[in-house]
Parts: sequence; structure tokens; C-alpha cells
Amino acid sequence: MTAAKAFFDARDLLLRHRTDYERAYREFAWPALEQFNWALDYFDVIARDNDNTALWIVDDPASEGLRLSYAQMSERSARMANFLRSVGVKRGDRVLLMLPNRVELWDVMLAAMKLGAIVLPATTQLSADDVRDRVQIGGANFVVVDSAELSKFDSLDVPLTRLSVGTPRAGWIDLAAAYDASPQFTPDGVTRATDPLLLYFTSGTTSKPKLVEHTHQSYPVGHLSTMYWIGLQPGDIHWNISSPGWAKHAWSCFFAPWNAQACVFVFNFARFVPKDTLDVLVRFNVTTVCAPPTVWRMLVQEHLTDYPVKLREIVGAGEPLNPEIIERVKHAWGITIRDGFGQTETTCQIGNSPGQPVVAGSMGRPLPGYRIELLDADDQPVTEGEIALPIGPDGKQRPLGLMTGYANSEQATAQAMRNGFYRTSDVALRREDGYYVYVGRADDVFKSSDYRLSPFELESVLIEHEAIGEAAVVPSADALRLSVPKAFVTVRHGYQAGPELARAVFAFSREKLAPYKRIRRLQFSELPKTISGKIRRVELRRREMERQAEPARLPDEYWEEDFPDLR
Repeated sequence: MTAAKAFFDARDLLLRHRTDYERAYREFAWPALEQFNWALDYFDVIARDNDNTALWIVDDPASEGLRLSYAQMSERSARMANFLRSVGVKRGDRVLLMLPNRVELWDVMLAAMKLGAIVLPATTQLSADDVRDRVQIGGANFVVVDSAELSKFDSLDVPLTRLSVGTPRAGWIDLAAAYDASPQFTPDGVTRATDPLLLYFTSGTTSKPKLVEHTHQSYPVGHLSTMYWIGLQPGDIHWNISSPGWAKHAWSCFFAPWNAQACVFVFNFARFVPKDTLDVLVRFNVTTVCAPPTVWRMLVQEHLTDYPVKLREIVGAGEPLNPEIIERVKHAWGITIRDGFGQTETTCQIGNSPGQPVVAGSMGRPLPGYRIELLDADDQPVTEGEIALPIGPDGKQRPLGLMTGYANSEQATAQAMRNGFYRTSDVALRREDGYYVYVGRADDVFKSSDYRLSPFELESVLIEHEAIGEAAVVPSADALRLSVPKAFVTVRHGYQAGPELARAVFAFSREKLAPYKRIRRLQFSELPKTISGKIRRVELRRREMERQAEPARLPDEYWEEDFPDLR
């Protein structure tokens, strides 16, 4: 059996049993691959004479935007591969790719894959210092950069071949010349499925970013699990609201939809406006959508019933979804947002798959191809513990969607993949019915008195309050209880931070939470976030650890004991 046929067979099984979880999970097996190049052996094959839309980019919702077929994308990427080869890109070279959602991003990704080059995706939100770190740590030989970001590279004094997209600039090769290259591409040799393909920097919510290495099989093939979780079908119009440069973009703006032969849809907005997003969903007949919780929290503040969407599947990822948000969307549209769990280091591991009962507060069950264990600190199985993937002492049990390791950090790799398991640093609870409930990052869970508290659980309750937009809970030092839950919250439009609202939130906490879980301290504050939009609880924890005894209260901070009438 050829590698391409093995891949097609595995994909087709998941498409065939899209809503039959038990059968899909039981019968699916990762294809055994030796030589495999997804762009050549899969994409170019399905693209042959295929006029179905592969990529649809809309900048102005009043226009139809740019629509390109599978056949066109195959030809464009062949030209791009030949051009990149002509400027020196060869197998194993590292290419930093720093583009917004424009077609050249997809062209370069496919072209680099065909060449056997390694891509280091980078967000355009990086500072000049961030760029320097990524070029140096990632060992980039080439950079492909949007013309609006070129100044961030001016101070770099390292040997680089520099290619720009957009307005030409002296000293940079204009990528527009790529489309004059030959449309006939011939690879210079075979690609091993285990050859490196992607180097992703993690978003750094709890530590400095690490460099995650994925191969020609771990993400292209591994994202069959993500395709299954989303519930994609051929011909779908799939919109993943995600910024380029992060792994989630590759998840759902590249591999998962194209594995299903769906259309990748993109709407470029200068600033996120919920009403515009809802209008686009309706106007362009989007059928499947994936968005992070931050987006859903903003969308539900609109009158969703005013928008007759054509959505069949909607999912959330990036951080766990709060049950209150899921219920509001379901009430308006009759569709349940399905949660899922994965990491930059993996594809989607756990998820609520299509056609299956969604248990409130659960992120679902292990997806086809993944076995999940929950471990305590001694590697013993427990019902609540760290999510771990068995890889076995010889690595033969490892799921195909797992990274090879952290590039340039053998110590970090050994720590994550110790004793026959890959440890995720995320904690979950397994219910008796086999569904998993997210508890939090291992570093985020804390003790108050003698109770272990999950920030996510408390935050889920807090944002049910009509005045709270976002919340982050961390431990705050307390002489009696060791620590107590403190909530940093942002206030929704139309509400005023102050003692009256603080009193109302404390009263709400007392009503909704058990006494040992109650919010004891509250601070109205903007929440620090990574450039990918995830809340940096580590920074909030540090603030609390380093605070002095005086002043007793920080600006806009309130303690439960400030309101004795609540007792």
C-alpha cells in the first residue's frame, strides 16, 4: 500500500463515520508512513482539475473577495516552490514566515513543504526584539515578511535571505516575481514522513516560549483528528477566527479543512467587531466555524437571533469554553458549541465530536488515534490528574499527532516525555461516562485551606454575572487559609467598576459557589494576555506573590470583608 493510499483510507474512514464516535474510535488507526509529502502526495492529487474553492479571502464584506480553486492553489504553490528554489531555498533550510492572512501565506506553506524546507510561522504582532529572538533561536536562513513589518528586521545583523510581500523595498527580494516561475515542479528527492516540517513557538502563558518541532506526518496527517472533531465535510465553507503565526491557524486554516476537501474561508478585519463578524457568517453562507472563547464572549453580547446563519458545526478552542456561553448560543441558534482540547505540541486530543451528546462543562472524549491517561505526580493512574499520552518506553505507542520534541532543548523534551508518557501540564477530571472535564493548567490549580481549586471553574461562574466580560482567578496570600481566590475582572460595556458592583459580585459568588470556593478578593483590571490572546495568569500570580503588605488595598481592589452586610 502506498503512503498516499494509507492516508486516504484513514481519512475516508473518519469522513464515513463522522457521527459514529464509537465506531470511528474503534476502527481508526494512524497510517504507517515512510515516505510522505502531504503537499505533493495528497494536495496536488486532489487538486488535479479540481475547480472547487480551496481558499476564499475577504477583505471587504461588500465584495466577493478572492476565491481560488484547489487546482489554482496547486499551480501557484508549484510556481512559488520553483521561485524559492531559485533564490536558494533547499531541503532542510529554515524559513521564517511572517505574513497576515493573504494568499502568499498559503502559497509559501505549500511550496516549502514541496521543497522539504522547514517553516517557522510567526505572527505579525511580534516586536523587533521578538523577531530577533525567533530568528536566532529558530536558526532561520530565509525570511518571508509582509512589507508593513520590514522595519522590525532592520537591526538584525545575521546572514539572511530576505523576501518581502507587498510594496517592494531595496535589499528585499520581491515575492511577486514567484508567479512568473514555471508551474511544473519536480522535487529534488523523497520526503521522509519523519522529516521536520514546522517549528512553532508556544504562546508562553506560563513560561518563556518553547520551540515545538512537527514533521511531515505529525501535523498534516495528525490533523485528521482535528478534522473529525470539527466535523468537516467536502465542500464546507470553514472559517477559523485565528491569527497567522500560531499553531491553531495551521490546525483549522490549513490542514483540517483541506484534509476534508473543504474551503478555507478568511475575513480580514482591522478591528474585531461582533456585528460585522455575524454579518459575514450570514452573507457568505459559512457552514462551520471555530473561534476562541474571547470571540464567543463578544458575539453573545449581540442579538444572535437576528442573524439567520447557515452553520452546521461550531467549535471553540484555545481555552476552555464556559457553559454559560454555550447555552446562550444554543438558545439563539439551536446549535451547540463543541469544545475540544489540544496543544501546539499535538493535534486535537479530546473533543465533543459531531452527533454525540454534549455533556455540560465537559471537553469531550478522546478523539480517534489518541489514548488518554490521567496521572498523579508518581505516574499512577487517577480520575483527576495531569492529561498524559502514552508513548511507551520505545516510542511505539506515540500518537502520530504528537511533536517530536522541543527543538534546541533536550531537557524540556525529556521532562515532557518522561517515564513512557507525554505530559501535557494540563489537569482534567474523567467522569464515569468517559467524558473529560478540564480543571486547569497544572501551574494554575492552587490550594486554599486544604482544598484544591480550579481557576477555570471559578471563572466560569463569574462570567455568568451580567456585568463581567472576562475573569482570571489566582491565589492571593492569606494568613489563615494560606491563600484565597482572587478574581481579576474586566467590566462589560454599560457597567461601572466600583464598590457597588464589587458588592454585587461577592453576593453572586456567595450564591453560586460553595463556601470554600467563594471569591474572597476582587480587582477590576485589564487582563494581561499573550500576543495570541491567552490570559497570562502567571503574571497575575506573580503580582500577588510580590505585593507588599501596604497598602492593604490596591486601586480598584475589594475584599469580601469590606462588605460586612454580606455575612
